[in-house]
Amino acid sequence: MPEVHYSTIAATERSALTSRRIPARADTHRVPIDLGAFEALYESHGPRMKSLALNLLGNRSDAEDAVQEAFLRAYKNRHSFRSDAALWTWVYRILLNACHDIGRGRAARRDNQTVEADAAVDLPTPAGDNPMRLTLQRAVDGLAPIYRQVFLLCEVEGYTHREVAGILEIPEGTSKGRLFEARRQLKLTLT
Repeated sequence: MPEVHYSTIAATERSALTSRRIPARADTHRVPIDLGAFEALYESHGPRMKSLALNLLGNRSDAEDAVQEAFLRAYKNRHSFRSDAALWTWVYRILLNACHDIGRGRAARRDNQTVEADAAVDLPTPAGDNPMRLTLQRAVDGLAPIYRQVFLLCEVEGYTHREVAGILEIPEGTSKGRLFEARRQLKLTLT
C-alpha cells in the first residue's frame, strides 16, 4: 500500500521539474489525493515547511500552527488540486497563506493590547543572538512581503527559482527579479 502513496508523490514531484503553464479553467483536471500522499509529503517536507514558517512568523509555536493549518486546509480542499501543479508547491502556497493569516491575527491582537511604559520588562536574549544576526533579522523583516518571501525561499531555504515560481505561482523571471531587489534593499539597509 505505501508504494501507491509514494508513487503519487513521485509523480507530483516530477511535475515540479517541468515548466509550469497554467491552463484555462475549463482545461484544468482535478486529481483526487489520498491521506497517504499527505503523510508522505509531511514526512519529506515537514521540517522545511516549519523552517519557512518560522522565518516568516518568528515564533516556533506559530510556525508549527501554520504548518498544521496548511495541511488541514490542503486536506479539506484536496478536491481542488490541479493535475498541472506539484502537490508540494500547492501545499507550500497554502502554508504561505496560513502564515499571512496568523501574522494578521497576531497584529490585530497586538493593536488591541496596550502596555504601560513603566511596565516594560527587559527580556533575556538567547545566547546565539549576536548583534549582527539581530541586525540582519530586522533588515529581512523590513523587506516588503513579496521580496521577503522570495529571499527566504531562495537564500534561506535553498529553493531554486523554478521551485519558488511554482510555490508562489509567479513566473521564474519574477522570482529572479524579486530576489535581486531584495538583495539590493538589504545591501542599502546594511551599509
